[in-house]
Amino acid sequence: MGAKRGNSPVNVLFERLRKLSMKVKIFLGALLAVCALVSLKLTIKHHYHFFIVSESIHVVGIIALAYKLFALKTCSGLSLITQELTALFIAARLSCSTLTEANIHTILDLISLLSTLLVIWMIRFKLKSSYIKELDNRRLYFMVVPSAILAILIHPFTANWRLTRIVWAFSLYLEAVSILPQLRFMQNARDTTYSLSVFQDSWHWLIG
Repeated sequence: MGAKRGNSPVNVLFERLRKLSMKVKIFLGALLAVCALVSLKLTIKHHYHFFIVSESIHVVGIIALAYKLFALKTCSGLSLITQELTALFIAARLSCSTLTEANIHTILDLISLLSTLLVIWMIRFKLKSSYIKELDNRRLYFMVVPSAILAILIHPFTANWRLTRIVWAFSLYLEAVSILPQLRFMQNARDTTYSLSVFQDSWHWLIG
């Protein structure tokens, strides 16, 4: 299975990108960002539709992650803390959506939450033997507590209940930092005696 994954198009593309100079990487990244912004400007006329598209992409991504866990039967390179933070901010956002107005956002968030909980269950139980806990050492409360404090101090002023506004702000702040444990995991895999394959596995989950 390792040999097949090593020859996959994703890993081949990753190797080619890794060999490019930093200037070329920056140029390609900037070009991709500009193309994405232009595409969004030309195709999406209303912000509401933009949010629907972004949430739909998020749902597809989480479902794809769960499918890959079932197919590959390993979670090596994946941060459990990031998945738990993801479940937490989606649950917070879902509670706000349910209390204010139930719509398509509520349905998408519910699907995302259920899919994320499935991923967490697989890492904690079904694929526990392949989870490298010592590399996933970013504490959960390091992201949760500051996000909660910031949400209490800075939150939107709308006609909704104050608690709802605080929870909504908390979900946004937590979402912004939820990727940090995964990045820390990748840094630990690169800087410790673990094999390069673990570091590549992390990239496999992010861009595969």
